[in-house]
Amino acid sequence: MLRVNQVKVRPGHSDSDLKRSAAELLRVPKQDIMALKIIRQSVDARKKPEIWFRYSLDVTVRDEEKVLRRFRGKENLVCRTQQNEYRFPEAGKARQTWPTVIVGTGPAGLFCGYFLALHGYRPILLERGKCVEERCRDVEEFWEKGRLWTGSNVQFGEGGAGTFSDGKLNTLVKDRDGRNRVVLDTFVKFGAQERICYDAKPHIGTDVLLGVVKGMREEILRLGGQVHFESQVTDVEVKQGHITGVIVNGNWRIDCRQLVLAIGHSARDTFAMLHKRQIPMEAKAFAVGLRVEHPQDMINENQYGAADPGSLGAASYKVAARAKNGRGVYSFCMCPGGYVVNASSEEGYTAVNGMSYSGRDGVNANSAVIVTVTPEDYGESGPLAGIAFQRQLERKAYEIGGGRIPVQRYEDFRRHVTGNDRDGNPDGMEIRTRYEDNDVVKRSGQREGLGIIPQCKGGYQWADVDRILPEACNLAIVEGMEAFAAQIRGFNRPDACLSGVESRTSSPVRILRGEDMQSKIRGLYPCGEGAGYAGGIMSAAMDGIRAAERIAAEYTPGI
Repeated sequence: MLRVNQVKVRPGHSDSDLKRSAAELLRVPKQDIMALKIIRQSVDARKKPEIWFRYSLDVTVRDEEKVLRRFRGKENLVCRTQQNEYRFPEAGKARQTWPTVIVGTGPAGLFCGYFLALHGYRPILLERGKCVEERCRDVEEFWEKGRLWTGSNVQFGEGGAGTFSDGKLNTLVKDRDGRNRVVLDTFVKFGAQERICYDAKPHIGTDVLLGVVKGMREEILRLGGQVHFESQVTDVEVKQGHITGVIVNGNWRIDCRQLVLAIGHSARDTFAMLHKRQIPMEAKAFAVGLRVEHPQDMINENQYGAADPGSLGAASYKVAARAKNGRGVYSFCMCPGGYVVNASSEEGYTAVNGMSYSGRDGVNANSAVIVTVTPEDYGESGPLAGIAFQRQLERKAYEIGGGRIPVQRYEDFRRHVTGNDRDGNPDGMEIRTRYEDNDVVKRSGQREGLGIIPQCKGGYQWADVDRILPEACNLAIVEGMEAFAAQIRGFNRPDACLSGVESRTSSPVRILRGEDMQSKIRGLYPCGEGAGYAGGIMSAAMDGIRAAERIAAEYTPGI
């Protein structure tokens, strides 16, 4: 089988068109191609509005050796396919006497539990929140009525924080062992579209991800595992430097010798408990910022040369810059055709995130514009200093928004931060900065005289968003917005909507572990985003699989 790269086809092509283009590149008759599999698809918009799809394909062709000789020295175009099949390790020699306990059912915990169950182990998964069906009802009630359930919300519950996002599956993690592919294959097995396995920027969408999460839970149960909801680990037991048990909801004890900590980045009370129990951890750098909304048509026009890109779907972007104060400022968790969501998990604090459904058909695009912060910015010391810093920002956001999502036009934000008025209007727009009441109709992304209308899940309030972040972060965001306008025309348009605060980008804490993935407390396996070892759905899922591998390599199923 041959790996064939840089096969170009127009959007809207047929399977026959793709096969013909592959044959032309290989310089063989079309009928000589016996099988073809898409490995990767990306969009080439460098000469927009002329758009191409570029493919990497695995092709079975007659007289393979002859074709390979033809492309000797051009292995970047055609080479022999290198199989990178995932293999779960052989079971270790020690027999398990108690089931592995996994704390959290986000991507790390869910994939750890699924792979252990798949190979004969019977893990116990503990989730402080509710099952995804009940969680959805609680989240919708919060967005519609403002009633927050602190144990069941955008942050807590089956599926983790990524469930109410775009379901983006990008990762920068090198996939030498095939874990990336097996995660994607697992998502497809439980209901995701097959295209996520080859799309250069794969996404599932919140609506589809809900069903995938439920399907994985049901399979874990069928294989003999246990999943307990509304079951928060309130204490851990350690004897002679080894985990011996956990306490759930303050009164239920479970014996265990392998405890996987796949807690989310918002499990602040759990971090406090672990710190009290002297589990080694440290404060780490992360990033904070604001959500910015633009019309999706504007992004499409910039990226593809057409406001309606047809089969290409809503366009995305990725931008980055370095501010004069040395801080990195960049887009994060970009949601084409999406919504800004109230992602709060504590009473009296407001945090936001972005979300798209699988169709990505909302009128606005949104992305976080975030700035790097380090322990030196937190104002106090200790492993939990980053959490205290987050809370300060979220408390301000809550106060200025009156419990709703605070929103501000970019022109006002820029003017307040810099103290300067922009000379002229580079986009030629006549925008009245007139702030409407919250009952304004949100059916369209732009209305006469109003500019962009925020597309939010949860109520929003026009407010001075510039009061939330430290001055250094505000200045970096303004510099970033102006720099990004050189790449995406209109990025700094006066009526762009900024909302805040985006404070849950990643964990502010790292629970320390060694090369064997265990803490100094033996039997304790910190993993995933909350523990500080991942940065999204894919990397968290892969880290969960690694934890399952470590446990399986040492123990054989015995329960």
